[in-house]
Amino acid sequence: MGEKTVISTLSDITLVTLQNCSADLTDITEILKNISAIGVNVDMISLAPTHASLTDFSFTIDDNDLFACLSELRKNMQAKFIVSNGNHKISVYDPEMKNTPGVAFKVLNAAASVHTDIRLISTSEVEISLLVTSADFEQTLDAIQRAMEA
Repeated sequence: MGEKTVISTLSDITLVTLQNCSADLTDITEILKNISAIGVNVDMISLAPTHASLTDFSFTIDDNDLFACLSELRKNMQAKFIVSNGNHKISVYDPEMKNTPGVAFKVLNAAASVHTDIRLISTSEVEISLLVTSADFEQTLDAIQRAMEA
């Protein structure tokens, strides 16, 4: 990677997973609309492959927004929630990433080398973000920093 590579972190991140919720995109957007209406910002989003008309829908929020978010979800949902708070997000950004094969390998291999418990991964053409547990945060960050310098 180049001189423009930036590794950033965010702390106190909660992962919320709605299990067996409707896979209808209209229903999913309604969930996001209701969460945004109470002033909660959603960051990372993951939608599992559908099983018939159901899916698992995961997203991250700030730990401080957990109570408000769950209160809102309980009003309108029958799905089971799984919540994991106190996580950290590690993001690797480089505008040249889209033209550089193997970046995902480098980042994930570094995380694997320290046996990281990855909760969620999101990517774009220029960024890879990992949600990791607090217990794994420091060693994963160090491993990724070393890998990106190599």
